[in-house]
Amino acid sequence: MKPKLSLAIGIVCISFSPIFVKLAASPAITSGFYRIFIAWLCLLPNCIIKGKLKTTRRALIITIIGGLVFGADIALWNISLLKISATVSTLLANLAPVWVGLMSYLFFRKKSGWLFWAGTFVAIIGMVILVGYHNVLTLQFNEGILYAIAASMLYAGYIMITKGVLQHINTFTFMFYNMLGASIFLAIIALLRGDALVGYDNGTWGCFIGMGIVCQLIGWLTINHSLRYLESTKVSIALLGQTVIAGFLAIGLLGEVLHLKEIIGSIIVLLGIALSFLKVKKRGVVV
Repeated sequence: MKPKLSLAIGIVCISFSPIFVKLAASPAITSGFYRIFIAWLCLLPNCIIKGKLKTTRRALIITIIGGLVFGADIALWNISLLKISATVSTLLANLAPVWVGLMSYLFFRKKSGWLFWAGTFVAIIGMVILVGYHNVLTLQFNEGILYAIAASMLYAGYIMITKGVLQHINTFTFMFYNMLGASIFLAIIALLRGDALVGYDNGTWGCFIGMGIVCQLIGWLTINHSLRYLESTKVSIALLGQTVIAGFLAIGLLGEVLHLKEIIGSIIVLLGIALSFLKVKKRGVVV
């Protein structure tokens, strides 16, 4: 498959994730568990038959830890989706690149260019508009917004934990152990919370299957395929299209309505995130 087509398919697939979560008549953690577990079950035969389960002990540990963090990210994002609109929740969850840059600077003293800091500043302004400056000044935030921001921070941590190991492990092997760790984590959390894992209607099971096969399996396999041939910066910016597509799907399928403040804030946040991805090469060329 051509890389650009693969990327486009992946973006459309993952855009359905918030729609499935909202349509499923189940707790947020249960939806997250089945999203990961069903995709893992689909990978299992391929990994066993083709012998893609072997890896080093260090890579295995890092991959499973990354899976635990990814599971926590999915859990918080799903909880957020049940409390605020799919568009706003998806948008805030996509702030991960900003946190990656900030964490890299704070913990590893990795310097970022002025475009990153400019993009971060613009994204923060957009968040203030989105949330409402009165709420920022009085520190009164909707729970769904806090969960979405926390999810984006966890995903940033996931990126930082796993980005090195991906260079030394097969993509299928990585996804197998990563999703295994995430599935076990989410199952334990669901049981501790008393969330049911069975007893749902056919529509909800359809949403679980959709999340697992369409969003997690097909979505991320096609995106990972595109990353082998396209620049990661361009792929990252293109992934912001997920927010736009999810927004239109939420309006058409869920009947959600965005207020002017949310539309303006969302556009500014998207511009800020996109700007933070750009880099300046020699002779002042922005790429």
